[in-house]
Amino acid sequence: MASFHERITELFETHYARLHRVLHRLSGDSDLAADYAQGAFVRLYQRGSLPDAPEAWLVTVALNLLRNERSTHRRRLRLLTPARGGEVLADPPPAPDRTAEAEETRRRVRRALDRLSERERALLTLHAEGYRYRDIAAALGLHEPSVGTLLARARRAFRQCYEDAFHAP
Repeated sequence: MASFHERITELFETHYARLHRVLHRLSGDSDLAADYAQGAFVRLYQRGSLPDAPEAWLVTVALNLLRNERSTHRRRLRLLTPARGGEVLADPPPAPDRTAEAEETRRRVRRALDRLSERERALLTLHAEGYRYRDIAAALGLHEPSVGTLLARARRAFRQCYEDAFHAP
């Protein structure tokens, strides 16, 4: 049987990178995302025992840290730059002939995400990172059976905002 310290180490090695990506995508700031992801693990360690669903617990704590300390909408937009977005996201950089098109797509996605509610952004980001409905529900304080419906609504809202962003200057 693994010790508490060994289990925490295993959880960190398994879940830190994905938790960081979620927080980075929601905040637009890689350093801030790293702080909150690490903070969630520190709180788990300080807790002294593992919750029933450690991954969901970590996501919940990290999102609460982000929510509690989130800067204004203007600061988030100012910090989100193409260079920072490219540092952490796993997608390969676009070919040189597609750079302008890729940059415009990133701007449209960011504008669309910024128009969504915080819950819709979190739903879409957590789902895109592969979290299970059970973990998404626990992290966002939702009933698990409603996650699918809420995701469908968030996708529709995103599509509408994305199309609207196409027509924005």
